[in-house]
Amino acid sequence: MKELDAFEDDLVERFERHPVLAGAALLSADGFAAVLLQRRFLSLAFTPAYDLAIDLLEDESSRRIARVILREEYPGGDGRVPSHREDMKADMLRLGVSRKALVETAPTAVTVEATTAIFRLIAEAGRGPDADLRLVTILRFWGEILVAAEYGRLWPRMAEVLTGDGVNRSRFYHPHLVHDAKAHPLGAESLPSGTHSDQLGARLAELVTGEESAAGFRETEQRVLRIKTDFYDQFLPLVPAPD
Repeated sequence: MKELDAFEDDLVERFERHPVLAGAALLSADGFAAVLLQRRFLSLAFTPAYDLAIDLLEDESSRRIARVILREEYPGGDGRVPSHREDMKADMLRLGVSRKALVETAPTAVTVEATTAIFRLIAEAGRGPDADLRLVTILRFWGEILVAAEYGRLWPRMAEVLTGDGVNRSRFYHPHLVHDAKAHPLGAESLPSGTHSDQLGARLAELVTGEESAAGFRETEQRVLRIKTDFYDQFLPLVPAPD
């Protein structure tokens, strides 16, 4: 398990070095807004992706963890508490993204491919060998670990606006940075209060039963990383060239 954990950490570090994430502070205001506006469409795909994976999972323990995570996206049962999607919109407006931009911005072809690619990967995983392992790997790596890595890189730029006087006013980006992150090594025991990544990681370690499933884990994470990287590659022209 230590080898898989090190493999995963290497992928995360590689992702965090992507020029758009590493250079977020260098983006113009319009460039940073463009990233957030397109990234919003990936967030909108989060809940249907989880729903699809839940449909395809056969492992009840994994389904139960995924259900709990999915339900957290819609706090409260009476409609009085904003969903996480609404919290994201609130943060974006605070960051200077206009409602006009929210209304008029459509997903680019690259963004559409990034969203549809994850559904294809989930469907393929559900049909193949070690389906439960691959599905949990996708949910954990695509929906939790790499999300926290993204927001971890973007947060210093956001913090200039969303924090002040010792108060953190972020309703979406910072909370997800915290509760999606990988806080413990793969396979470490996870408490119910643990991060989403760690809750899924504890079950994932139990699904790795040999070299074949370990290979499936590696392949799946590499494919998820490719999807995420391709999405951010579209913003490379927005990163200023070094002097």
